Amino acid sequence: MDIQTVGIVGAGTMGNGIAQAFAVTGIPVVMVDVAQAAVDKGLATVSKSLERLVAKGKLTEADRAAALARIKGSTGYGDLKGAQLVIEAATENPEIKRAILKQVDALLAPEAIIATNTSSISITELAAVTGRADRFVGMHFFNPVPMMALVEIIRGLQTSDATHDAVKALAVKLGKTPISVKNSAGFVVNRLLIPMINEAFYVLAEGLATPEDIDTGMKLGCNHPIGPLALADLVGLDVCLAVMEVLHHESGDGKYRPCPLLREYVAARRLGRKTGQGVYSYAP
Repeated sequence: MDIQTVGIVGAGTMGNGIAQAFAVTGIPVVMVDVAQAAVDKGLATVSKSLERLVAKGKLTEADRAAALARIKGSTGYGDLKGAQLVIEAATENPEIKRAILKQVDALLAPEAIIATNTSSISITELAAVTGRADRFVGMHFFNPVPMMALVEIIRGLQTSDATHDAVKALAVKLGKTPISVKNSAGFVVNRLLIPMINEAFYVLAEGLATPEDIDTGMKLGCNHPIGPLALADLVGLDVCLAVMEVLHHESGDGKYRPCPLLREYVAARRLGRKTGQGVYSYAP
């Protein structure tokens, strides 16, 4: 299938980043969210991101205007009807995702594909609430989407070869590098990354080093471009905790127990860059 029209549910950080990636490639996008304010904020974020690319000489002003024109913001699910692919990019909450997927499934043509951008929830489980488990797949982008090259293509138990191949080809068209992954809690990247972030919080909680020294140690000692605590702030501490809880629940293994300090930060709404305060403080 040559996918020409795409719908995205969710205008937040991941949703608007995915919309930008498609629009810059030349693919029209409908970006839906429940509130007009969320849609407007998502469109404004894309506009600012594209302006930065123009300032850096990576995009012309004409290309920026054309990309923005390809993104239609909406609060109505009905606008997704003509899409050949709809990507669910809502918050990492299974109940919310299931409710969205049921609505989307009822709207789309039988041959359309539904993808989820979940970072940890079972693809097989989410596919089960639709009537098209063979045309359901995980398409996990990474934040910030316009900059990050990787996309995890995750197959549920019933995902067909045709569906997998279509979204993999689409990822390549977007200029991304896809990797194919079997369905499992956390998939590949978060299965490795989130426990490292969690352990960094344990190191911080035990007072072994300052946040700056923990991050410097991993940057210079392991050649990481960003330390685990700074990365947690970028990802969102609530997202990190949600993925850790999925890993812990699905595996039953104590090694995935979320650090109490991470829980406390989330309870205090110190979620990282998006709230201006996480492990580090961020100026407005």
